Amino acid sequence: MLKTEIEKALTVLKNGGVILYPTDTVWGLGCDATNAEAVEKINTIKKRQADKSFIVLLDNDSKLQSYINEVPEVAYDLIEYAEHPLTIIFSGAKNLAKNVINADGSVGIRIIKHDFVEQLLQRFRKPITSTSANISGEPTPQFFDDISEEIKESVDYIVDWEQNLRNNKKPSTIMKLSPSGQFSFIRK
Repeated sequence: MLKTEIEKALTVLKNGGVILYPTDTVWGLGCDATNAEAVEKINTIKKRQADKSFIVLLDNDSKLQSYINEVPEVAYDLIEYAEHPLTIIFSGAKNLAKNVINADGSVGIRIIKHDFVEQLLQRFRKPITSTSANISGEPTPQFFDDISEEIKESVDYIVDWEQNLRNNKKPSTIMKLSPSGQFSFIRK
């Protein structure tokens, strides 16, 4: 069943669509992070300002160099030793849709540790976006059942995996990492 769900989600992503999917944190809205039109669809679904940035998911830290000009060496240690999901905001984003990148040229990236998403990313071979499955400004849904019908009806595919899971997940820790290796927490 996992393989079937990956195939279905993969088809949607390749065709520029938006998926509603489980992650290592909360349920997310995802699309091809290199496809500006797909990213715009998520902004429309969430009714959010186009200048708000996205978190981008990768399956392996070896891929960071494809999307960041200079990866500070400390980033690899931070990722390896993080006990909870960690999103790092890096300067010098590249090879991503312009509407994924912050106005200052930075982007938040999380190396995912979640079976479904890791396999999806390995097959897709591109990063995908991750943003909470809610209308902008509304509370982040804790569980699949908390996601509004409006969101569910707006996506191209709802992944049929972990919908009944009741683990108490929360958004990732977010840290900003400068090219020199200095970091500060944005959200703990």
